Amino acid sequence: LSWLACFPLTRSPPASEQEYDGDRNAEGERHGYGKARLPNGDAYEGQYERGVRSGRGTYRFKSGALYTGNYLQNKKHGKGIFFYPDGSKYSGDWVDDQRHGHGEYTYANGDTYTGEWFNHKRHGHGIYVYKDSGSKYVGRWVNGIQEGPAEIIHLNHRFLGRFFNGKPLGRGKYVFDFGCEQHGEYIQLEQVEGEEEEEEVPLPVEPTWKAIEITKLTPWTPQDEKPLSP
Repeated sequence: LSWLACFPLTRSPPASEQEYDGDRNAEGERHGYGKARLPNGDAYEGQYERGVRSGRGTYRFKSGALYTGNYLQNKKHGKGIFFYPDGSKYSGDWVDDQRHGHGEYTYANGDTYTGEWFNHKRHGHGIYVYKDSGSKYVGRWVNGIQEGPAEIIHLNHRFLGRFFNGKPLGRGKYVFDFGCEQHGEYIQLEQVEGEEEEEEVPLPVEPTWKAIEITKLTPWTPQDEKPLSP
């Protein structure tokens, strides 16, 4: 269930249908700075333009969620921070009520994603940090899922390869800090479902991989190794 579905941001109801204290224009519309309390218990404080939320403002949901940032025509638009009831937080760009552009999402479990967003989903280049281990996924995302060339950085080694639909695909390699590499084809051993977040796919799971074809440890790259294309 989407938080946006729970908190529809429609055009502000007439003054007779809510409490309002603030500036008005000659036509009697809310215009300038004001405070409003909606019939559903939500509250808004900030800028209005011709009767709708436009400019800087803070919207407090009855559920405990809170948004503070820019509005345009009653929709989150521009820079803003959204605090979700579960303790997660998004700080970054918004377009037409959607997370869109560049932003950072801190999940309730402490994981973080920093990077590009498109239509409310992780999309483009981004870095996902797993709080418990400190490991990082650095690479591409498509519609909220890890996909394309990527690197997973661990404490003393890293994995380089390609991802498809959230899983590695084709050749990959582990590179160890002491100079050795392991090459092969990688498969996923297990997949644990994570908690869903506002219109998001389940949280990315830190992968555990098993090499099914490995070259012996060597400080150089095998001659038949082909570079990963972008």
